[in-house]
Amino acid sequence: MPAPPRLCSCGAIVAAGSLCACQRDRIRARGRRHDAQRPNSRQRGYTREWEALRAEFLRLHLTCAFCGGEAEVVDHIKRHHGDRALVMNWNNLQALCKRCHDSEKQRQERANVGT
Repeated sequence: MPAPPRLCSCGAIVAAGSLCACQRDRIRARGRRHDAQRPNSRQRGYTREWEALRAEFLRLHLTCAFCGGEAEVVDHIKRHHGDRALVMNWNNLQALCKRCHDSEKQRQERANVGT
């Protein structure tokens, strides 16, 4: 039996598992505020040297380390926080598909924030 619709705090009735328009707007606004304060990719260490390393890594690692699908993203296993040595460390890289990078990997990082 499907879950019943719910009442949003704005008063709108929303299907179970869906977001209300006001919730989507708040999420987008929070993302825009975050992006406005975030350094650009070059400032975070993603240079032409990184782009070459990334291309070579994806050429050699064709499948996602999580699901085995087609790899599209080179992910840092250990967060680098701008440390150039970690950014360019081949042993700190893994190939992921976009879906696993944007979901499973982010879940893992949120779970490990305090460690």
